[in-house]
Amino acid sequence: MIEVKNLHKGFGDVEVLKGINTSFESGRTSLIIGQSGSGKTVFLKSLIGLHTPEKGTISFDGRINTKFTIEEKRQWRQEIGMVFQGSALFDSQTVEENVMFPLKMFTKQPEDEMLDRVNFVLKRVNLENSNYKFPAELSGGMQKRVAIARAIVMNPKYLFCDEPNSGLDPNTAILIDDLIQEITQEYKITTVINTHDMNSVMQIGQKIVFLKNGKKEWEGTSKEIFKTDNEAVVKFVYSSELFKKVRQAYLSETK
Repeated sequence: MIEVKNLHKGFGDVEVLKGINTSFESGRTSLIIGQSGSGKTVFLKSLIGLHTPEKGTISFDGRINTKFTIEEKRQWRQEIGMVFQGSALFDSQTVEENVMFPLKMFTKQPEDEMLDRVNFVLKRVNLENSNYKFPAELSGGMQKRVAIARAIVMNPKYLFCDEPNSGLDPNTAILIDDLIQEITQEYKITTVINTHDMNSVMQIGQKIVFLKNGKKEWEGTSKEIFKTDNEAVVKFVYSSELFKKVRQAYLSETK
């Protein structure tokens, strides 16, 4: 579990995060949503340690990350998997080399053990026999699955995804959502996803944190977001025509 208490983060005279309190449970997919400038990117970067808060704490299963020793921080970073918006694969490396990269960087496993682990996670994301292909030979959806395989190769406790469906067609985006949720539940990972995709909100939003102007405006589940009368949330989600239709249908059925 990740617990966030009274989190503040700013740059110069600009305060971006203004006292956020929330938590993310293991085995669940939690989504951070909000308009551009709401603070969700800064929030995600704070969670993974790229930003240090001026005030407040972020604890990982009871451990406050700003109080880690150098060795504890090194261990903690090995417990984190990250899926970047553009997949961030190394173009000059094969699929196998990309997925093996964290193992070579953080472990001293024999080559054959690393290869067994790489093949295991590639099979888990349905990319068997893709070891020697290069990113340029893969579709956008396949590249994203390689990025997910690389993110879970170290068997992380915490998985962070930044706009994992960016640039994908709707059908492929659904497949990626399903894969992330399956892996989260299967391995009891604490997964936090930064997204603007309302399909993801409906599909895998077991917990949703809505940010506005650096504050937590609302939180709840994908079912609860249909029922909320929070004006800012309703205005934001109604920007999606599909979400608008689904919400209206849901409200009609529950009258």
